[in-house]
Amino acid sequence: MMFRNTLRRGLTFTLLGLALATPLTHAADAVSLTLYNGQHKEVGDAVAKAFEAKTGIRVNVRKGSSNQLASQIVEEGERSPADVIYTEESPPLNKLGEQGLLAKTDDATLAVLPKEYVAGNGTWIGVTARVRVVAYNPKLVDEKDLPTSVMDFADPTWQGKVGFVPTSGAFQEQAVAIIKVHGRDAAEEWLTGLRAFGKTYSNNMVALKAVENGEVATVLVNNYYWFALQREKGQLDSKLYYFTGGDVGGLITVSSAAVLKSSKHPKEAQQLLAYMASEEGQRLITQTTAEYPLHTGMASNRGLKPFSELQAPNVTPADLGNAEEALELEREVGLN
Repeated sequence: MMFRNTLRRGLTFTLLGLALATPLTHAADAVSLTLYNGQHKEVGDAVAKAFEAKTGIRVNVRKGSSNQLASQIVEEGERSPADVIYTEESPPLNKLGEQGLLAKTDDATLAVLPKEYVAGNGTWIGVTARVRVVAYNPKLVDEKDLPTSVMDFADPTWQGKVGFVPTSGAFQEQAVAIIKVHGRDAAEEWLTGLRAFGKTYSNNMVALKAVENGEVATVLVNNYYWFALQREKGQLDSKLYYFTGGDVGGLITVSSAAVLKSSKHPKEAQQLLAYMASEEGQRLITQTTAEYPLHTGMASNRGLKPFSELQAPNVTPADLGNAEEALELEREVGLN
């Protein structure tokens, strides 16, 4: 049995290696791919450049927000020039998958990723992961005074002391997770409380800098924004606080990618996904942004809290669906 498992793993990695190597024999065909990039610009550009250098396949990048690009693909239908879509979060790909617009990912690519971070039907993959955290300024609040649950921020005691970004896809994913774990009424109460007592910001980096500058005591963000600011400024005054015990405040979300069913170059598009899931691709991405690699057996070397120590709620990216529930609730409570 051990020999059979070892042989199976060896064949899987061999197939993945072949998938990445194959394009070298087709470079003369001058195939080019179009990547719709909803991830941060520097991440998508880095992937495109490295993949082209490795394979000779040019990747044309079109940048936009994840939701914007997903909506564009719906409008374009079979006429879409996109071969691959790379999103900052999973709900836009869940939406495209529901409409039958995504191709199944190659089995060799799926095999190197944890099954809880890919679509149930294999139509999209989680590329890298991040965790929801609280960034806080210890000059304004002691760590011991931070709540044990993110739900507690919707309380008058946090009047003017908590910031959040209601337009953020990750914030909306967190709202969906609250619906899944605590129910719709609890999620509505949470959003209503944040609207009444919290401070809204236009984007996550603006919110994080508000904490860093002492304008607000805490903000709800993804972990990698803090590391991006640290890389930019060096020593920071703010710190990160991680929720434990499966609290929804510690939700793990993923950046995601998929091949379009309408791709004119499906073989090469699958090779791009295989590269993004490979050890080489994961190292590139996680050096560009402080996210967690999802390739089985890999760990971050960016000084992140070990992935194995995160105590996330039992909600997977596939469970989050298309996040329409959260958007509807935000509209009802006046957050968008």
